[in-house]
Amino acid sequence: MTTKEKDLKYIMRTYGRYDVALVRGKGAVAWDEDGKKYIDVSSGIGVNSLGYCDDGWIAAVTRQASTVQHVSNYFYNEQPANLAEKLCEYTGMAKVCFGNSGAEANECAIKVARKYSFDKYGEGRSDIITLCNSFHGRTVTTLSATGQDVFHNYFFPFTEGFKYVEADDISALKAAADEKTCAVMLELIQGEGGVNILDREYVRQLVDFCGERDILVIIDEVQTGAGRTGKLFAFENYGVKPDLATVAKGLGGGLPIGVCMCSEKLRDVMSPSTHGTTFGANPVVCAGANYVFDTLTAEGFLDGVNEKGAYLEKKLLALEGVRSVRRMGLMVGIEIEGDAHDIAAKCVQNGLLIITAKDVLRMLPPLVITREEIDEAVKILDKTLKETGEK
Repeated sequence: MTTKEKDLKYIMRTYGRYDVALVRGKGAVAWDEDGKKYIDVSSGIGVNSLGYCDDGWIAAVTRQASTVQHVSNYFYNEQPANLAEKLCEYTGMAKVCFGNSGAEANECAIKVARKYSFDKYGEGRSDIITLCNSFHGRTVTTLSATGQDVFHNYFFPFTEGFKYVEADDISALKAAADEKTCAVMLELIQGEGGVNILDREYVRQLVDFCGERDILVIIDEVQTGAGRTGKLFAFENYGVKPDLATVAKGLGGGLPIGVCMCSEKLRDVMSPSTHGTTFGANPVVCAGANYVFDTLTAEGFLDGVNEKGAYLEKKLLALEGVRSVRRMGLMVGIEIEGDAHDIAAKCVQNGLLIITAKDVLRMLPPLVITREEIDEAVKILDKTLKETGEK
């Protein structure tokens, strides 16, 4: 049986896969079972922030795996402690809670927000406002937080206590907020929603409005964090500081991680038994994340992300069939003529691993991608757009 046949026979079909079985990779390049080469501008939906098999990352993970691979959260370990210190010192946040995914990090943020409000104001102040076209995860509660009707199906009853408002409409937000509202949760760039970049003035007004009413601001940086937008966190590009921020994907460099970070006033909200996870703060995962953090914050690295992002945008805008580009750092949405899903599938056939978001092509290339690899990726996309346009 082939890999594809085994997959179809034994794995639940919760994904619509491309017809490719990858076996190895290095940097921004991957190869399939037949030895075919691909330029990967998806990086595992933003997970492989340093590309495939970065030598330093491998060494950090291997060293920890050969020392101790797992420690129960009943005990201390230096790897999560060091990572927590780095995150807090860099962001000015007070404490973190580790999990295994973006959805888990968002669940933690929701729990912290509701407990803070319960402790201070009592029962009944628990509603959370999120934005239309948002995406916060696939657990029942984070699906409830997601502001897309397409996800609100099948799994009834959903968790109550969420309201949805249009992005970039401060009047709608103010109208929705009431005495039951404890938090507003948002992505600064809606990745799954179509790579929609929120207006800076809107975000500033939202943070000011919430601050005046002790409504917590939760910024979901699951996809935008870990250097993706040219800053370690997207909220740095907006000049705001949230009460809670979540990060996952690229921070682990390829291993599962989720982190919920909280501000000073929330540092003591959670206590033993109010939250937990078996594999959160895994030493091997945190060793990899420590290496990723150190790499991203090294002098000049994030400047390089911005420079490569600008170079990629210029190349894309020169292509026939590209209508517009939405970009911050190396988080890129490409509005094209034609069906994005069909074109993405044809790109894969032509040697370019690319994904979609709603009706746009989405690029989340490894932050270490070279200009030469960008040129090759754009060349394949250009070829594909021309082939599609000729039919």
